[in-house]
Amino acid sequence: MNKISPNLDGTGKKIGIVLSRFNDNIGAGLLQACEQELLKLGVKADDITLATVPGALESPLILQHMALSESYDGLIALGAIIRGETYHFEVVANESARGISEVQRDTGVPVANAILTTENDEQAEARMAIKGAEAAQVAIEMVNLVNAL
Repeated sequence: MNKISPNLDGTGKKIGIVLSRFNDNIGAGLLQACEQELLKLGVKADDITLATVPGALESPLILQHMALSESYDGLIALGAIIRGETYHFEVVANESARGISEVQRDTGVPVANAILTTENDEQAEARMAIKGAEAAQVAIEMVNLVNAL
């Protein structure tokens, strides 16, 4: 059996990040952890591009434009959707996740989805550093896996 091992070497990789500005304090924490991890994995700061959008529903469109530009090896979606008192939470969470999945399937460009969906601010704050760093790892691993195939 041929086994492709996980590869977290980000050297020479160009990464696009789309950050939702809604719940901006959580987004800032996700971004900081993500950027630190990308640098740790060998991605140069000049090879990271950040685009911000108003909210999670706008993320898939910008991810799609980035993917179609052929300028990025991988993409990362960052943001936070925190449950409120209305059904809107489900719509935003489901539609943004669906849109992000469609971008990577339709374009072949890996997209790490680190748009948190939590019940409250405390859950989001507890997850932002871990999920931001994990998003960087997922993006690099998936880029390298696609390239190995």
